[in-house]
Amino acid sequence: MKIIPTELDGAVIIEPDVHKDGRGFFLESYHAEKYQQAGIAAAFVQDNHSASIRGTLRGLHAQREHPQGKLLRVIAGEIFDVAVDMRRRSPTFARWLSFNLSAENRRQVYVPPGFFHGFCVLSETAEVEYKCTDFYAPGDEFGVIWNDPQIGIEWPIKDPILSPKDAALPLLSEILDQLPE
Repeated sequence: MKIIPTELDGAVIIEPDVHKDGRGFFLESYHAEKYQQAGIAAAFVQDNHSASIRGTLRGLHAQREHPQGKLLRVIAGEIFDVAVDMRRRSPTFARWLSFNLSAENRRQVYVPPGFFHGFCVLSETAEVEYKCTDFYAPGDEFGVIWNDPQIGIEWPIKDPILSPKDAALPLLSEILDQLPE
């Protein structure tokens, strides 16, 4: 397994060891001891699985009192995945990183607590599985609008398919007092 650090403290790309042969391939999608040795000491408590069509954009989400770290991978299709540092005292506050994750490249990304997270689907369909470090708490969820000019994410799509909830998310400037230190 190879861990690739990013510019945002705590967010890393994981390239698992893939063993291929004539039958297909095998990989460990998670191994607690190996991930801890690589600096990801998170305890995961919930697994999620989403399926989406091309052009769907999910995000940008986080939780206030129960922040979630997320370990993501794509098992079908391809996504453009985004992490935004929302820690007000961080030197990288409001900076974002993107990662192309696909069933083909088998890469994973770990997005630690303290980040907004979202993704859009680049392929006809995509299925995403991710582990979370805290349980989903609907009343605790908040976020920022996908095209917030202060953040300036360069999404590869122009008119995404959004849920009504995601379409109504506020600008970062409107929720600064709700962000973690």
